[in-house]
Amino acid sequence: MGISALTPPKRPEDAMETLLEFPDNRLLIDLCGQYDRHLAQIEQQMGVNILRRGNRLVVMGEKAARDQAEAVLRGLYARLESGRTLELGDIEGAMRMSGGVFGDTVEQMEMFQPGQYEIRTRKKPVEPRTEAQKTYVANLFDNELAFGIGPAGTGKTYLAVAVGVTMLLSGVVEKIILSRPAVEAGERLGFLPGDMKEKVDPYMQPLYDALNDFLPQKQLAKLMEEKRIEIAPLAFMRGRTLSNAFVVLDEAQNATIMQMKMFLTRLGEGSRMVITGDRTQIDLPRGTASGLQDAEKILKNVRGVSFNYFNSKDVVRHPLVARIIEAYEAADGTAG
Repeated sequence: MGISALTPPKRPEDAMETLLEFPDNRLLIDLCGQYDRHLAQIEQQMGVNILRRGNRLVVMGEKAARDQAEAVLRGLYARLESGRTLELGDIEGAMRMSGGVFGDTVEQMEMFQPGQYEIRTRKKPVEPRTEAQKTYVANLFDNELAFGIGPAGTGKTYLAVAVGVTMLLSGVVEKIILSRPAVEAGERLGFLPGDMKEKVDPYMQPLYDALNDFLPQKQLAKLMEEKRIEIAPLAFMRGRTLSNAFVVLDEAQNATIMQMKMFLTRLGEGSRMVITGDRTQIDLPRGTASGLQDAEKILKNVRGVSFNYFNSKDVVRHPLVARIIEAYEAADGTAG
């Protein structure tokens, strides 16, 4: 099965429309989305017009745009044929990978072959939605130490936690350890009200949010009670050896040089470590060097270490976030 392009008879090669036929009308309904919102999203971002005629779609526009839109529609229909669902984020990801928004080649749609690069958790499958994310996920599986560096919203931490959950559920590692520097409190958490968990939870909330996306609440609570999933401030890592674990240090730009060295040397047998951060959001006191930037320079050529870089084109939150980041990057370039 699949969709096929039908060429109307006696139509010139430079015709401004492409006709696509979809064998399964149920899947076509899902492809179009409620009130055709999926088609509207493709139209708006790819510069084409799409009309629905029975079990066919007519794509109108310049040839390059039509070819890319066709690649997106083919990939999304194949996804539905494999039994998976479509959300607006999946549409955005398909356009990125087709070259329709940020990519270069239609061949990038190969990522959307059923099951390829898919991360399976207990609640939902997770897929990289840009080329940088795809490379990052591959490095998370292939390297013992991986860095993810770039702005907020690019999936650095989210994908790392998803891969960690997958490895935990499949028995590759025995536990997950997630950490962040508690910079705002200067690591002196005793001044905050409540017990230790209540003191650190506000800083760790993004990590809890990611875990809640991947694991049922009861299972997550049980794994945390058994210490198979730990969430703790960076200061609590001192003196530990982290063996047979998937370890993530988030917001690493706010670790000092000594803290970063301490954390990196906690890596034990059978473990994997991921360091994520955004060099543009350093909250350390003035004059204090970032451990992330220091590690980047020192470890760049060390075997077994990968560096993965993201930019505004990899933002998978609201499209406006990407435009905001681009505006700040342009302003910084002008100022500097």
